[in-house]
Amino acid sequence: MHLTLIVPELLWPEPDDRQTFDALQAPGLAWLFARAELTQHARTPFETALCAAFPGAPGLAALRRLGDGHDDARSGHWLCADPVHLRFHHERIVLADAGAFDVDASETQALLADLNTTFADIGEFHFGDARRCYLRLHQAVDHAVQPLSAVAGRRIDGALPTGDATLTRWLNEVQMFLHGHPVNSQRQAVGKPAINSLWLWGGGSLPQQLASPFSAVLARDPIALGLARLSATPAPAMPARFDPKADLGPNPLIVLDDLLAPVLYENGGDWRSRCDALDQAWFTPLQKCLGRQVDRLDIIAPTIYGCLRLSLSPSARWTFWKSPRPLADTARHLAENATA
Repeated sequence: MHLTLIVPELLWPEPDDRQTFDALQAPGLAWLFARAELTQHARTPFETALCAAFPGAPGLAALRRLGDGHDDARSGHWLCADPVHLRFHHERIVLADAGAFDVDASETQALLADLNTTFADIGEFHFGDARRCYLRLHQAVDHAVQPLSAVAGRRIDGALPTGDATLTRWLNEVQMFLHGHPVNSQRQAVGKPAINSLWLWGGGSLPQQLASPFSAVLARDPIALGLARLSATPAPAMPARFDPKADLGPNPLIVLDDLLAPVLYENGGDWRSRCDALDQAWFTPLQKCLGRQVDRLDIIAPTIYGCLRLSLSPSARWTFWKSPRPLADTARHLAENATA
């Protein structure tokens, strides 16, 4: 089996954060880093790296909606229209996505219903869940913008949309509309952040079919599941741990996105506990299976240090002189060599 893992935020983004790194165990991950052929590429958002694994993969929004189980994504031009809170901080605009504050599904649905009434000339909004919404445009536009995971919790001055001026002007009108909406008045009355904008990203439409380089896709992420559906690739249920006896074909893809949210919301303790859990369930078992059930292991890891690629063949088991070192040391080394 040639196994590919995509693991966003595989290393904590602050190499000098001793509170997070010193209590980290993860012996399997340290072993993999020590024995792998490691290449360090330019920084890439998780969603972009995921689609790059499927040559010719189309728009992220339509893929995510398809992965959410909606076949209407197979036609039309779609954008993710995720609810966010923008605030000024030290004369900069900082974006908080809905994962950083409480949003009730009924609030999101109420906003979308009124947006559909007021802005019906632009397109139609569709509900995914409290945090994930979609806009199906009447007419396709060029709207280049970073995925939400690349801007959440960060200054967005350099990530503001470029492309279609009409859509940008329309988004300004949406922000003014949201500012005075009763849902936000009620939220602010109880001290909750207003949903004062939408992050429009991932624009595009789906082709009729997509070739898959993988024999199976195991994931919880809806974009990964959308890629599986579009390419007619088997997508069995995501197991709790690596099972060397599972019949996944010769070259499966497994997406482990457990570490993404703790990095987005700057929770080092949560990242550490999740990393230790992944080590017990995946990295240590894979270390033991390399050269047996697993002939080759490739790990693609979008991080702040760049998009890392770790490649291991069975011969890695015999490189005894490559002793594992603390993951904090690995992070510091990568930080010194990182490129934008």
